[in-house]
Amino acid sequence: MIIKRFGLLIIPIMLLAACEETDEGSEEMSEDQTEQAEVGLETIVEHLESPWSIDRHNDTFYLTERTGSIVKADAEGDERQEVELSDELSNASEAGLLGFVLSPDFEDSNEAYAYYTYEHEDGQFNRVVRLILSDDIWSEDEILLDDIPGGEVHHGGRLVIGPDEYLYITAGDAGEADLSQQLDSLGGNILRMTLDGAVPSDNPFDDSYVYSYGHRNPQGLAWSDDETMYASEHGDNTNDEINLIEAGNNYGWPVIEGMEEEEGMELPLFTSGDDTWAPSGMAYHEDSLYVAALRGNALMAFDLETEEYSEIITDLGRIRDVMVDGDYLYFVSNNTDGRGDPDETDDKLYRLPLADVE
Repeated sequence: MIIKRFGLLIIPIMLLAACEETDEGSEEMSEDQTEQAEVGLETIVEHLESPWSIDRHNDTFYLTERTGSIVKADAEGDERQEVELSDELSNASEAGLLGFVLSPDFEDSNEAYAYYTYEHEDGQFNRVVRLILSDDIWSEDEILLDDIPGGEVHHGGRLVIGPDEYLYITAGDAGEADLSQQLDSLGGNILRMTLDGAVPSDNPFDDSYVYSYGHRNPQGLAWSDDETMYASEHGDNTNDEINLIEAGNNYGWPVIEGMEEEEGMELPLFTSGDDTWAPSGMAYHEDSLYVAALRGNALMAFDLETEEYSEIITDLGRIRDVMVDGDYLYFVSNNTDGRGDPDETDDKLYRLPLADVE
């Protein structure tokens, strides 16, 4: 069991029953659905600074912080590791050290991949780099992809190694919506590359990292057991989306959003309609997608079989990322990112038994 710095803390939390979705996409709770059950929730790490991404090797967690550090947490406690980058980290809204994933051979190579926003005389840009860990310091070893549009907002930033062993990257529209429909832009897309930074030969567009386009600000990626790909995406105040992703498809932004239709553009599997989730990291387990919701202040579950969704954790504030490992869900709060209401011990990494939400 992982113990946080000041001892293990068990917090009673409320597990909400499944919500029914109305024709307009909002949630309504029936009387019997308002019944709540207490479940045990473990706090693994406290005092995180705007955490963004979770990864794990054996019993050790690595958590990126937007401020430019990586927190290592294991049974002996946690420590904040320095990250040395080739350019100054941006402190623009939503920017910083974002996505992070350990290399498949991390045990031997000490390598990982990261996505960060940096300052340039022309503004903010994002890049994907390889990091190497040595003496508890992460150093930038190689830039794999550069000049991803940054702007002041909408950086995307999620990195995930897919079941095909390629690296997938979510890139936001950087606040310039028209970029999402331009195939010669790296903004507003989901990108795909080899672990060496090359364009895979079977990408849908010749000599292009673009895997799918027409995205506004995607921040979550996950695959089902049959390798179906899903992504979460922020809408424009409303109409947040959960999409099934297929190579070469156009997901509509800014031409359409939510359940609007246009020939040649894809509709989401789920949309928040007139509500707002601000979905971020996501994970798959047994026909359900678990999604971190920032403005929704919840950890959400989307049932791919019944097409229903629910809030399974609330009252912890903004949730940024989630992962499934073994019999547990792990997720991080994000109340210290300037848009939340942190308590004196925020932010935190939590653990919840999957048995409590199934």
